[in-house]
Amino acid sequence: MISWNKDLFEFKVVASDGNARAGILKTPHGEIETPVYMPVGTLGTVKAVTHREVEELGYKIILGNTYHLYLRPGLDVIKEAGGLHNFINWKKALLTDSGGFQVFSLARKKGQASVKITEEGVIFRDHLAGDLHLFTPEFVAYIEEVLGADIIMPLDVVVPYPTDYTTAAEALDRTIRWLERFIKARTRDDQALFGIVQGAFWKDLRRESALKTMEYDDYLFGYSIGGLSVGEDAQTMYEMTQEVTRLLPWNKPRYLMGVGKPENLVESVERGVDMFDCVFPTRVARTGTLYTTYGKVNIGNQKYRKDFSPPDPECDCYTCRNYTKAYLRHLFNVDEITAYILNTIHNLAFYKRLMEQMRKAIIEGRFQKWKAEFYEKYFSNQS
Repeated sequence: MISWNKDLFEFKVVASDGNARAGILKTPHGEIETPVYMPVGTLGTVKAVTHREVEELGYKIILGNTYHLYLRPGLDVIKEAGGLHNFINWKKALLTDSGGFQVFSLARKKGQASVKITEEGVIFRDHLAGDLHLFTPEFVAYIEEVLGADIIMPLDVVVPYPTDYTTAAEALDRTIRWLERFIKARTRDDQALFGIVQGAFWKDLRRESALKTMEYDDYLFGYSIGGLSVGEDAQTMYEMTQEVTRLLPWNKPRYLMGVGKPENLVESVERGVDMFDCVFPTRVARTGTLYTTYGKVNIGNQKYRKDFSPPDPECDCYTCRNYTKAYLRHLFNVDEITAYILNTIHNLAFYKRLMEQMRKAIIEGRFQKWKAEFYEKYFSNQS
């Protein structure tokens, strides 16, 4: 069974403050400082911005979505292009998920009853053409090897919220069996595999999943926490996260999948998480929501019609250096595409700065002080 090339990948915790950690993650396409938020490039691009803008903001890793890229443009195109890095012309690190979450979530959104889980894999209709497809652990391993991302995820079973204990336990066990099959199917050592901890919303299942996943530690570069931020309250999410991180190996990165809001990132870093991804900051940017030092700004509001101040007085991004709330409100309210671009640049800059501030506070041993000061400003104005 294939592990990862130790010359290409390395993770080191350089400082800690309580359970919060600051680290360095080495990949074949560069080093990444943690904690890190990773922008989501579902179809090979982060929506509303170019790779140049993402890179200028300081990001060194983005995500691609296995499910969507498999459907469009298709594996034949990406394989002939020489992999996803070449196809999208992104020189830095890439992470691809397994597509499992999209299989289940898109089916629920479309009201499809045709998603069927068997021991072999998951049978589903694609949300575009309606064709039937089968994702097995082995086939997903092949897809991700064609895509060629630095960090890859195994196929797992995602349960909805709410769900019952028996369903969650069965999904947990199947996820572990699929992990073993995924590992056995791998042929490349220039990709690093993360295991995915499931268990829904029961602490005992989360513990069981973590311990069973860790039985494959020799083949896992890191650990993901899946199945959260799917409708449960924030406190439950934090409790499940903490239950897992306290068990996971200290010397390996922890990745909380699909989370989330700024406060979610702060609370999860405090509980020992190193890596995050979520479409949230770019999605809400396109609906007129900006995240700032002083809270959330709904830029379409009438009160900003003659507000000639920058969106965030403490932000030095391109948007804040050059434009006012009044102008951004105007662009957004006349459906100008530039509004999406400028809003997205700002939100990505805010998230990047947030992670940098947490890292600095951890290294300096003042995370709790920083958190209190951040929250005092952040929750002072929710417009």
